[in-house]
Order: sequence, then C-alpha cells, then structure tokens
Amino acid sequence: MVLNLRLQLDLQFFAGEKTEKATPKKRQDVRKKGQVVKSQDVNTAFMFFLIFLVLFVTGGFLKSSFSQLIEKSFTDYIHLSVTKDSFFTVMTEIGLQITLVLAPIMIAAFIAGFVANLMQFGFLFTTEPLKFKLERIDPIKGAKRIFSLRAIVELFKSIFKISIIGAVTFTILWINKDEIFMLASKPLDGAIAFFSTMTIQMGLAASLALGIIAVFDYAYQKYDFEKQNRMSKQDLKDEHKSIEGDPLIKSKIKERQRMMAMQRMMSEVPNADVIITNPTHYAVAIKYDEEKADAPYIVAKGVDSVALKIREIAAANKVMTVENRPLARALYSKLEIGDMIGEEFFQAVAEILAYVYRVQKKN
Repeated sequence: MVLNLRLQLDLQFFAGEKTEKATPKKRQDVRKKGQVVKSQDVNTAFMFFLIFLVLFVTGGFLKSSFSQLIEKSFTDYIHLSVTKDSFFTVMTEIGLQITLVLAPIMIAAFIAGFVANLMQFGFLFTTEPLKFKLERIDPIKGAKRIFSLRAIVELFKSIFKISIIGAVTFTILWINKDEIFMLASKPLDGAIAFFSTMTIQMGLAASLALGIIAVFDYAYQKYDFEKQNRMSKQDLKDEHKSIEGDPLIKSKIKERQRMMAMQRMMSEVPNADVIITNPTHYAVAIKYDEEKADAPYIVAKGVDSVALKIREIAAANKVMTVENRPLARALYSKLEIGDMIGEEFFQAVAEILAYVYRVQKKN
C-alpha cells in the first residue's frame, strides 16, 4: 500500500524573512540616520599611530619646551609675589606654553579621526544620532543590548586587543630589559631619553598591531551591517510601492488623466471644420486657423466608441462629416492631436476642406 503525502507550503510564510540585500534606497535612508559601516578600531589605530609619529618627530621640541617651563617656574615664577595680577599672568603664560606643546598632538588626533572616518564611509554630517529617543533609556532594550551576541563579540574582541597590546609592549620591554636594569647608572637626561624612545616604540608597535586587528574588525562590521540591514521580500515590495506608487492608485490617476484629456479633446470637436470618418471605426477632427498654424491640424481623433462620440458631438454642433476610409486611418495612425497635416496628406485634406467651405457658403 502506497501513501501519497502532499505537503502544502505557504510561500507567504517566508516573505517576512530578511534574506535580500539592502537596496540603494535603504542604504541611503540608514546613512541619513548615521548608520554606516564603521570600525572604531580603525580610528584608534590610525590615531595612535599618528600621535606617536608626531611625538617621535617633535620629541626634541617637547623636551625643550617642558624644560624651559620647569626652569622658568623655579627661576622666575617662584620669586613673584602672590597677587591677583601675578597669579593671572603666571597662569596665562603656563597655559599658553602648555597649549603650544600639546597643539601638535591635538591637531594630529583631530586629523587622524577625520581621515579615518573619511576612509571608512566618506563625508557625512547628520544630527539624527543626537536626537533624544525614549527607546535609548528603555531598561529592557538596554539589557537586551548588553547581553546580545554583538555585546559578547565586542567583549571578546576587547579582551583580544588588550592581550595583543600587552604582548607587544611586554616584548619591547623584554628586548630592552638589560638597559632598563642599567637605568640607575645613567644620568637623568639619558634615562628620560631612553624612556621616551621606548614609549614611542611601544606606541607605534601597538598601533600597527591594532591596525591589523582593525582590518578584520572592519570586515566584521561590514558583515554585521549588511546582516542588520537585510530586507524581506515584503520590504522590497513596500519600497517599490513607495517609490513607484501603489499600482491601484497609479491606475486610478492614469484613468482620471485619460478622462480629463478626453474631455479636453471632445470640447474641441465643436470648433472643428470637418470630421473625416471611416465611417464607423475611425473619426478624425480637423481644423484650419491661419492665426494659430500654417496648415490644418488635428483637434480630436478616436476609434470605435470614441469615434462614435466625436460624430455625435459633431452632429449636435452641425460640424460636417466626410467619409474617406484610407485617409481617416492614415491620419489616425500617423498623427497625434495638435499635429499639423503633413505634405503627404495636404492635397487630400485641402480638397475636403475646400468642399466643406463650398457647402457652408451655399448654406
């Protein structure tokens, strides 16, 4: 005994699954909200590298500036009387000196952050992330974010970064362990120079290690961004409707436009000079006005029911109807409303108009 089992699958059940890539419009919409592919590790690595590179280049300037500041503090400022004016003067000079010292580092940090963002997602200015939203202070959603898969990934990623940076710095310290043990026998300037050099080495090495991590993190962020912005088939349909418009509404608009165009066309039939017919299937209304055109032109045309309506309006307004089957068909197929009669039809139409004018003159 054979049993035939048939499984009926409702494809609409899968319509809500987000399996489709984000469309250009969806990408543009989320970009306006400030949602872009961005790895903070890229910013951090590039910023660290540029800052320590600036420290390496301007190390001599920084040392001399701080030395002058300390020397001036113990030679000039220490002998000043503590007054309101002297206090303001000293604080101003110290603040200006510290600003000049830190300016290259701050400028480097700003340039690094700007360039890193520019490399990742281009220029983007939006105030959307700054807007207050109640969902951001929702404890339930906050808990979901804390214990989400993304949060766990970020936790392990942070532990991995700390481990890598720790390993890099420990390696540099281990390489220089002999010199570290000999620091007690070195003069102060030599010890400071050694520590400065080693600090810059650790910073540059750590930034390069972070740069390697940042490449993989950017790939992950791109994957996660694509996953978060996937669309279902229903989303694609809804977006298509929003762009192109609801087909039902569009059809109604087109139908109304056709009706309005038909009414305008029919309103011109009483002003026509002659109606050329098939006689039943085609009807073409022609008018000749020297002030508007150099040749006769089409004011209305139609087939079947429209042709019948044109003939009825023409009869009601005493517009003459002339039967010419080949001419009616040719005019209908080759000319549109408002077009002037071409040379190929000029003689035939001129003869008909002359006939109409003679009949009208007799009457």
